[in-house]
Parts: sequence; structure tokens; C-alpha cells
Amino acid sequence: MTKEGKEKKEKKEKKEKKEKKEKKEKKEKKEKKEKRTEDMEIVVEEEEEEEEVVDIKSAAMFSTLSMESVEIISEEVIKKSKNSEIKFSYNLNALSPIARPLASEQLTKKLLRTVHKAGVKKHLKRGVKEVAKGLRKGNKGLVVIAGDISPIDVITHLPVLCEDHSVPYVYVPSKADLGFNASTKRPTSVVMVIPGGSKGNIEGIEEYKKLYDACYEEVKKMDEDLVI
Repeated sequence: MTKEGKEKKEKKEKKEKKEKKEKKEKKEKKEKKEKRTEDMEIVVEEEEEEEEVVDIKSAAMFSTLSMESVEIISEEVIKKSKNSEIKFSYNLNALSPIARPLASEQLTKKLLRTVHKAGVKKHLKRGVKEVAKGLRKGNKGLVVIAGDISPIDVITHLPVLCEDHSVPYVYVPSKADLGFNASTKRPTSVVMVIPGGSKGNIEGIEEYKKLYDACYEEVKKMDEDLVI
């Protein structure tokens, strides 16, 4: 075999060895990822229900209270439910004075669950720019705003935009919870649930449609009462 032939053979062998190594690494990485997912699922399934219940009145009451009153009666309620995939808290300490209508504890949990399921199906817009853009384009859905945003100027135009485009909106207490359940790494000021997404892809809607419809009707009624 000539020198040139030997070099070609060596290059070919090196290439094959490299490809084999990369293939093996990818396989190991995939297996580790799958194992991590399985471990997380086991932890969630085995999680015992822990519930700290606080006697808090309905959101209708909070929507008419002064900030001083809210601070006096504000409490934090954190629930970790068995088989729950959402992060949920109800802390009113940092609530903005414009956070009206404010979702009740029960509605907040339903809204965050809806946000989580819609986010998984990519039927969600996140952040002020994206939501405002969606509203101006005529997207229909449900807008959920964090009530603890500071400075509040960041979100003050959103309720007006929602009203102009006949889209129901509601506040929830925590931007951290909103971001977590919207599958983002940072707190989120606002999200918009759009069944089917901007492109109207109906695949996966059935997984959260009933929950979404219940939230939509309740929020719509709250908005109407606020205007009255």
C-alpha cells in the first residue's frame, strides 16, 4: 500500500472512531435525560399533599380594598398538591394598587394550571411586548397579569388594550409563579392564553379546554362587574 493510501485509511479510521464516539455520547446523554425525567415523575407521584389553609375572603372583596387594608389581611398560602405540576402561592404583600380584578385563591390555581397546560402546547404568549403585539393583531384568548410588577408603568397599558380588543384579563398575585408555570426561567409580567396558538393549531386543546372555558367565563364576569 502506498503512503497516500495509508494516510487515507488512517483518516477514514479516525473519522469512523470520532463518529462512533459522538454517537455513544449522544446515546448516554439521552439516557441520562430520560432517567432524570423518570426520577422527577416519581418524586411528584410520591409527594404527599401539604396544605396550609388561611381564612382569606374572596377576590371581590380585595378588589375594593385600599392598599393599607390589603397589607393588614394579606397572607401567603402555598399548596403542593399530589400529582400537581404547578407552582402556586397566594402572597398579597407586594400587590400593586391597580391589580383589579384580582383572581381569588381558587381561581389563581385554576389559571396557573391553564397557563401551564397551554404553555406545554405552545398556545401561549409571554411578556408585555408579545402580548401587546398579539392583542393588536386581533388574537383572542385570556390575559393573565402579575399583580406584583414594579414599576407598574410596565403593565398599565395592558388592561386598556384588552378592553379595546374585548379580551378578558385578570391579575394573579405572583410574577414568579406566573413565569414558572409559563415554563420560563424568569418571573413573567403577563401571559396570554390563546387556544390553538396564533396559527390556530387545535391539536392538544382538549387537554385544557374545559379548564380554560371555566376560567374565561369567570374572568369575563369579573371584568364586567368591574366596569359596572
